[in-house]
Formats: sequence, structure tokens, C-alpha cells
Amino acid sequence: MEYKEFTEKTVEDAKTAACVEFGITSDKLDFEVVEEGSTGFLGLGAKDAVIRARIKDESFESAAEVTESEKKEEKKVQETVKPQPKKESEPKKEKKEFSESKESRHSEDDNRDLSGIDGNKVKEDAEKFIKDVVKAMNMEVELKSEYDEKEGELSVELSGAEMGVLIGKRGQTLDSLQYLTSLVINKNTSAYIRVKLDTEDYRRRRKETLENLARNIAAKVKRTKRTHSLEPMNPYERRVIHSALQNDKYVYTHSEGEEPYRKVVVKPKRYN
Repeated sequence: MEYKEFTEKTVEDAKTAACVEFGITSDKLDFEVVEEGSTGFLGLGAKDAVIRARIKDESFESAAEVTESEKKEEKKVQETVKPQPKKESEPKKEKKEFSESKESRHSEDDNRDLSGIDGNKVKEDAEKFIKDVVKAMNMEVELKSEYDEKEGELSVELSGAEMGVLIGKRGQTLDSLQYLTSLVINKNTSAYIRVKLDTEDYRRRRKETLENLARNIAAKVKRTKRTHSLEPMNPYERRVIHSALQNDKYVYTHSEGEEPYRKVVVKPKRYN
């Protein structure tokens, strides 16, 4: 398979784009860095990262390489085969596990008493903590925060010249800062306040990337009838994968392993 070029803001983003394009996980990716990319000075002279990538094992088919005959065969199976979900103990169990997690979060949210929360104090505490952290990192960041009194949620948008550093590999730095900010503002509050930190629309872009990856992997699992494991992800990203495939007729998902190596496994549903 010939190399294909991918251009994104960072090398990691370019690798993710390649994985989505080929419908594979990063361990199956053969790549070389053409341009590392840079943020420039105060946003000037910034350069995107460029990589050349291909699938390591050419016998591993891309989810995009579905022939017309395969599509017709799958359509035929869809029209003639009736699933029997009652006999599928594993999918049913996984669906219950995911729904229970979702219901428990909703239940917890419904029971919160947000009436005594001072939104201005929440924003002040969060902004002060974040500014102290980025100052220690020798960074200049502008903050725009909003507190939703009805939902009990604080959203903070960060902007500056070196946001790639603040995002970190696969958003790990941003996630860590979000977690620490949550600990700080919830230390003295009567009800739990959810915190969302974002920069350069990273959360939306990452969600779309994960959803595309989930659909591509599902297409491969449906075609090959073989289980596929994704690379380890944090709880939020695993939920995105589960949610993207929870209504799929041909595959189901569950998580395996212990944190921080817990990962999503995509399996084909069995029919008689």
C-alpha cells in the first residue's frame, strides 16, 4: 500500500486523521514525519504538521475498501436475517451496563440542590486556579468562563498562542487541568459542579474524530466478523465510542482492562 500524506496542526492529530481514514488503531499505522509543525511566535509563522502514512500489514483491509459486492451481500443479510437479541446475553449485559452508567449520572444530577451555588464565586475560583497553573507553565492564556445555573455546569474557554502545549497528547494535559479545576471549585460547594475546559474547539473536533473512528471500526468488524480492540482511552472518550455504536444492528461494545489502560472492544453480534 502506498503512503498517503496527512496535514494537521500537530503530529498526533495527523496520526489520528490517518487512523480514521484507514479505519485502524495507531499500532497498525506505519508513518514517517515530513514536517513536525510549530506554533510560531504569538501565532505568527505557525506551520502545520505533515506525515506520510500507510497500513503496516497490507492484509489488514481499510474500512473504506468495501467492494460493491460486499455492500450487496451485507444488504442481503440485513433484509433476510432477523436478530434475536434475547439470546444475546453479552450485548444485553453491555447495553445494561452502559445505560446504568448513564442513568446513575442523570439520577445524581437530578438530586443536586444548586440553589445555594454562587456562580460568580465558582467562576472566580476556577479562573484564579487556571491562571496560576498556566503562569507556572510560562504561558499567557485568556479565559472566558460561563456558569449555567440550571445545569450546574461551568464552561471555560482558553485562548492563546501555544494551545497545543495545553491540549497535550490526545488531550491529556487539558483533561488533567479540567480534573484539577473541578477538584478546586467543588471543594467548598454544597453540590457537585461539572467543569468543561476547551480550547480551539478541541472537544468537538476530538468527538467527531472518535465517532468517525467508531463507524470505521464497526464497518470492519461487520465485514470480517472479527472482534476489534481500540487503544486505551479515558472514560469520556470511551463513552463517545459506546454512544456512537449503541444502536448498531451488527456490532456491540464493551470496555476491558483497568485504568489507565482500559479500552473499548467492538464485537460482532451473532445471529442464527
